[in-house]
Parts: sequence; C-alpha cells; structure tokens
Amino acid sequence: MTTVDEELVRDALRQVMDPEAGMNIVDLGLVYGIETGDAGVQVQMTMTSAACPMADLIVGDAHAALAGTLPPGTPVEIEMVWDPPWTPDRMSGLARDHFGWAPR
Repeated sequence: MTTVDEELVRDALRQVMDPEAGMNIVDLGLVYGIETGDAGVQVQMTMTSAACPMADLIVGDAHAALAGTLPPGTPVEIEMVWDPPWTPDRMSGLARDHFGWAPR
C-alpha cells in the first residue's frame, strides 16, 4: 500500500463543512491529528460540543471526502476525542475572519 501524504488528507477534510457553523472542519480546528502510514489513515477529531447534533453527519461526510480522495481501498479510521476540549482558539485565521473575531 502506498503511504498517503498528510496534506492530501487535510485538503480532503477541508471539503467537510460543519453545517451549523458554515465553515470547514479543518479551519474550525476540529481536526486534532492526522496519521498516515502503511496501515492507512487515522484522523483524530472533535466537535465544538460533546452534544453536537451534527456529529454523525460530519463524521460521515469526513469518511466520504476521504474515500473520494484517497487511493481505493485505503483504510480510514476516524476517532472522536474530547480532550483537550475544543475552544475557539483552535480556529484558523480564515475562520476567525469569517466570524468577525479579532486575531489572537
């Protein structure tokens, strides 16, 4: 199996929108980690809240985005993590601009 580039995974995940925020999950800071290797792709991500009603939809969209980008048959594991809790400090400058928040 060919090892997949982490940036390719990140770019695919930028296609996944949080429908409540209207912003992609990478710029929102919901993607905590990406590991690629011979065993496939592992993504650690979170939601803005553990009670997020869109969590299943967002994870499904992430799987679909990766399946449409990665070589066929590449194993993908998405793990939900809650530590550390998400805060707006994790957002990119693009997301901060989108919401009209001053830069850090």
